[in-house]
Amino acid sequence: MNMTHVVVIGGGQAGASVVARLRSRGHSGPITLIGAEPHLPYQRPPLSKGYLLGEMEADRLMLRTADFYAENGIDLRLGQPVTAIDPGARTLSLGSETIGYDALVLATGSIARRLPAAIGGDLAGVYTVRTLADIDTARPEFQPGRRLVIVGGGYIGLEAAAVAAKLGLEVTVLEMAPRILQRVAAPETSTFFRELHLKNGVTVLEGTGLDRLLGEGGRVTAARLANGREVPADFVIAGVGILPDTRLAEAAGLTIDNGIATDAFCQTSDPHIWTAGDCASFPHAGGRLRLESVGNAIDMGECVADNILGAAQPYEPKAWFWSDQYDTKLQIAGLNSGYDRIVTRGPEGEAISHWYYAGDRLIAVDAMNDSRAYMVGKRLIEAGKSPDPAVVANPATDLKALLKA
Repeated sequence: MNMTHVVVIGGGQAGASVVARLRSRGHSGPITLIGAEPHLPYQRPPLSKGYLLGEMEADRLMLRTADFYAENGIDLRLGQPVTAIDPGARTLSLGSETIGYDALVLATGSIARRLPAAIGGDLAGVYTVRTLADIDTARPEFQPGRRLVIVGGGYIGLEAAAVAAKLGLEVTVLEMAPRILQRVAAPETSTFFRELHLKNGVTVLEGTGLDRLLGEGGRVTAARLANGREVPADFVIAGVGILPDTRLAEAAGLTIDNGIATDAFCQTSDPHIWTAGDCASFPHAGGRLRLESVGNAIDMGECVADNILGAAQPYEPKAWFWSDQYDTKLQIAGLNSGYDRIVTRGPEGEAISHWYYAGDRLIAVDAMNDSRAYMVGKRLIEAGKSPDPAVVANPATDLKALLKA
């Protein structure tokens, strides 16, 4: 294995995790990391939080310094998108150059959904929030008193709304579903964040579809809603989700199933090609799962590296997520799919948590400003322990004692 040339496509959290793990586990063969963006691999979550707010400089986004890659003999090829993969020859095309590989890792991540051009999505002043370039382009728009319309009430849209409100903008969030966060959270969590945004002056319009964006001179000026109402807009953010970036994998003939399909060991339908992160779907609970999270990118990337080195270790996700909005930190442990009961603990001051049960089984926890509930819930879920819901809800219960039960 030490003569194996491992090539990783993708300069995000997953790709960076693969190469770091390979070296830390003793792989001495050549490693090439290819990124389509010109930047060192960087973390994305702060883009819609601290970086957009101006509280974090670009160099703090970088996962590792350039020295790390140089000292570990990792060949960085940045700002050079791969145009094709030839699985039969085990080569890929990088501009006019052909690079061979023994093991290839696709850590291509995801791409932001855009509003269709037919409804004004191609007007100037319409932005997405996915890459460093996206934020650098949009950030000059965030000036006090300006009017921002955000299409989509998911975490990205709400984080952008929080930043804009803190900077003194007039913000309107449009959510087509009956409530914000409907796809990812219980009604109780949706209510918490709706009230938080309303308290901070954001207008939240739920059950409200977008008919189209209006413009003058090629630039957006308003959003016309499905009910005919027009909301003035100096600029617009489309927070309508992301799609796994499967373009290279599809062209190479790999199996696609809500992402690049892997087996239990993160191997694709080609035995020499592996995948990790947002772009990957893997076997889970009798079906397939794709996770869009930092935790998944790190853990799956490290599992890929271990398995390239012969570990033969199945990937077992330990789902966790977070979101920062105003002075509230939301921490999520577990996957809430299939829940039929919510148990609320608190509020205790600013802290409150919602515990998701499927029957008698604890499957997830949403903790707002309650790191103890998050950590205890995460450890309980990973250990397969499910405390009595009444005990969880009792404010007199010492949560840490649940770990010993």
